[in-house]
Amino acid sequence: MPLLNTATPIKLRLNRDLARTIKRGHPWVYAEALRDLPKAPAGSPAILLDNRKGQPVAVGMYDPNSPLAFRVCDTDGETNLDDRWAEHRLRKAYELRRTLFDGQTTGYRFVNGEGDSTPGLVIDRYGDIAVLKLDGPGPCGFWNPVGVAEWLAKHASITTVFERRKERGREGRVLIGDEPNEPVSFLERGLKFTADVVHGQKTGFFLDQRDNRHVIRSLAQGRSVVNLFSYTGGFSIAAGIGGATQVTTVDLAQPAVTTAHDHWILNGLDPSVHEPIAADAFQFLTQAGSRKRRWEITIVDPPSFAPNQESVARATAAYQSLISGGARITAGGGLLAAASCSSHIDLEMFLKICEEGVSEARRRATVLSVQGQPPDHPSPLALPEFRYLKFVLLRLD
Repeated sequence: MPLLNTATPIKLRLNRDLARTIKRGHPWVYAEALRDLPKAPAGSPAILLDNRKGQPVAVGMYDPNSPLAFRVCDTDGETNLDDRWAEHRLRKAYELRRTLFDGQTTGYRFVNGEGDSTPGLVIDRYGDIAVLKLDGPGPCGFWNPVGVAEWLAKHASITTVFERRKERGREGRVLIGDEPNEPVSFLERGLKFTADVVHGQKTGFFLDQRDNRHVIRSLAQGRSVVNLFSYTGGFSIAAGIGGATQVTTVDLAQPAVTTAHDHWILNGLDPSVHEPIAADAFQFLTQAGSRKRRWEITIVDPPSFAPNQESVARATAAYQSLISGGARITAGGGLLAAASCSSHIDLEMFLKICEEGVSEARRRATVLSVQGQPPDHPSPLALPEFRYLKFVLLRLD
């Protein structure tokens, strides 16, 4: 079965000189940068021509109904977008992951869209089960998910591929294999976890925080830890395995907190050392601060507060409030780990938010490290907005 849409490509023409930017690796062209927007199905293959002589600049996918009208697949304008091209991209992605992971990590991102030159295609792997997501109508019309699933089964020892069509998976479907009727087990640096690949957040787990969880694991020995917006307890289990004396896990969703405690038990940790709490993180911070509770490591890892540019101001206030509250409950000499997955808030802005939040709490801080996403979440050098994850580790006075 074909991997992608192989219809006759449409010709598009730039209305400004963006050829150099595209050749340097920026994979997105917005509608206002195109001379015309010819009618065509979303996901139609297209050849992009420059604005001067009409020479080919790139080949890619076209969606006339999206602000992001053209996604670059290859900057050789003569390349044929066919199964040979698609297989080459998938093989390269697989080869990278085989160099990154051994049997101690069986949950990771297999394909990361533009970061693997497979625009709009995301695949996460949990053992022999893969979860596939397509980023909007353009990628849905360009990629053939069943063909991709068959490739995974043939070349990557995948037995089941589940496609997530919405964030919570309500419109998901099985592409090959049997629909998972229970959470899927996998390993992360030897830690044991499960992922609800059908109904869980993202594809069932936040794989992009893997390296940052390991940082917390390496620092947790002999320290008390509070993990806010914990979801199913990734940071909590890492801290527990790292030797934390006490771990408090906080999430609004009771099922997530229950799963976090199950993960704690699954990893052979003492249940009396773990305090699972289903609560709103903002309210928890207010109450813990008023009771003068203190932890030696505070982790603040909220969901994206800025899904678009219009929400940045509101998101900035929310992040600052959380970081201020987190600083107030962190013991003197303790560590505050603050994360943001909002691509519309860049690193410079997030560091400023951290500065303001810590100052609001009447504390001072030293930056110990600034981390991002792991190497199985690659991004084009020319596309900084694809490097969405910020993880700032601060030592408070």
